[in-house]
Amino acid sequence: MAFAGLKKQINKANQYVTEKMGGAEGTKLDLDFMEMERKTDVTVELVEELQAKTKEYLQPNPTARAKMAAVKEGILADCMLTYGKKLGEDSIFASALVEMGDSLKQMADVKYSLDDNIKQNFLEPLHQLQTKDLKEVMHHRKKLQGRRLDFDCKKRRQAKDDEIRSAEEKFAESLQLAQVGMYNLLENDVEQVSQLVTFAEGMLDYHSQCSEILKVLVETLNEKREEAAARPKSEFVPKTLADLNIEMLGSQDGMNASPLPSPMRSPARTPMPTKPTQPCCTALYDFEPENPGELGFKENDVITLIQRVDENWFEGSLNGRNGYFPQSYVQVTVPLPSN
Repeated sequence: MAFAGLKKQINKANQYVTEKMGGAEGTKLDLDFMEMERKTDVTVELVEELQAKTKEYLQPNPTARAKMAAVKEGILADCMLTYGKKLGEDSIFASALVEMGDSLKQMADVKYSLDDNIKQNFLEPLHQLQTKDLKEVMHHRKKLQGRRLDFDCKKRRQAKDDEIRSAEEKFAESLQLAQVGMYNLLENDVEQVSQLVTFAEGMLDYHSQCSEILKVLVETLNEKREEAAARPKSEFVPKTLADLNIEMLGSQDGMNASPLPSPMRSPARTPMPTKPTQPCCTALYDFEPENPGELGFKENDVITLIQRVDENWFEGSLNGRNGYFPQSYVQVTVPLPSN
């Protein structure tokens, strides 16, 4: 740094300390400028908070926000489709499961489309505003503060007229740039409201499509319920061992004899299973953690519940490991105590 630049920095620091510690009066700008500064500061906070909350709305994972609502719908859809196919085509219930699984898949696809739409048309413009326009305005304001300190320092120390005049010109230049930048930022309502309109339209389209999918699904399920109710029930006669050609021990007379008694079991050798007392749940499916802080487990694992994170996630413990996992993967055996 050149000597002149170093001297200017020392002057600014000296003036700042003098104002803060010594009570010296600095040049005051008018109330309109101070109000523009306040609104600009609020806009900076708004843009940062709005980006964070929008991402949380789209991706509600308490650890790394990698599990989206569409993923949960997809998991439920896969479950219904799998077991619907396993039950077979002759079951009306099975075909109803497949219909509902297909509908949930469609809703998951619609959710992914909403995410892409909001990211492209709402989050990206916000990020552009934060990294370009707001950054430029804050740069001019910071420069204005520095030049104001330099100007006041030279006035207070009664520097040469040409030095004061030069500092005054730079101060005036920064004041002009800061005002114009903040004005353009704060008067950009049309573009910013248009982005909110895009967000709202995307949400409306998402819920409208989901509503149509669910309407068709309900109609289809009602038809299948009527089909099941109208299907004539055939008489069912359970088969005997003889019907299955299974050879039976003993004579014909022995067939009417009472069966052999079961051997007695010692309570000491076969203890009765104890009912768990701690809050816990049983895994319905394997869960592979994808993010730090998540707890992996296998089907039928019993997980100790620690707390409910939100309506979709638990925190639990398994084999000495703690972590988060989705509620949809488990069945609660002993619930957490209600608050």
